[in-house]
Amino acid sequence: MNKDITYLEQQAKVVRRGIVEMCYVSGKSAHPAPALSCSDIVAALYYGFMNVDPKNPLKEDRDRFILSKGHAAPVLYSVLCDLGFFPKENYKTLRHVGGNLQGHPVYPKTPGVDMTSGSLGNGLGIGLGMAYYLKYSGKKSKVFVMLGDGEVNEGTVWEAVNIAPVLKVDNLIAIVDQNHFQSCGSTEDICPMQNMAERWRAFGWHVLECNGHDMHEIVNKLEIATNYHGLPTVIVAHTIKGKGVSFMEHDNAWHQHAVSKEQYDIAMSELA
Repeated sequence: MNKDITYLEQQAKVVRRGIVEMCYVSGKSAHPAPALSCSDIVAALYYGFMNVDPKNPLKEDRDRFILSKGHAAPVLYSVLCDLGFFPKENYKTLRHVGGNLQGHPVYPKTPGVDMTSGSLGNGLGIGLGMAYYLKYSGKKSKVFVMLGDGEVNEGTVWEAVNIAPVLKVDNLIAIVDQNHFQSCGSTEDICPMQNMAERWRAFGWHVLECNGHDMHEIVNKLEIATNYHGLPTVIVAHTIKGKGVSFMEHDNAWHQHAVSKEQYDIAMSELA
């Protein structure tokens, strides 16, 4: 693990390039923009904070990461590939029948994936169960759960939000990728969730906020979260959908879209 800011910023670019590459070489309509919005945070977690081992993906004392917004799977696949959980040639199998990189993460089909996700709203509850087991069996492992801000419309999320502080699972860290879009449009137009931080605070969580693209802020908030005791922590990360690729930023048409050769070339030049 390396928490050097410059290093983590470079790795976030590596992760973004992997997202664009697999969305292009697979020839499939994937979900690049939701993956790009959380790339900086996922890079910080895997390269700077999490205890994982590509040679032993299921080791008992590992930290767990749940991509509850499972449609953003390319961000997870990109970082797992770069860490050596599987070869880059697997990029071509993204969303292909029989491949091990499905459109949403599948456990244990893909090495390094800790939970099958895709049906939104389930990740926090499952992460809570993992965290409860780990904490009360004396293990030091952390559980990180990445949620989308559209996903928190789901009632099952708030059931887990409600009970987690009661159980004092301070090894559970939720991260809300607040990019202000969901599949059908703006979150503010579909089901407004203003005052996101205050909502979680009202349920008794330890609440932090950060610019989800400022690596200094991300590392600082993760340091606080991973060392906080007594309550679960949520980090509300303010992000831009499609961040890093100019023609995808703020454009919800890229929630799910195939990448052409011309678009691939432009994106990779911007991420060089």
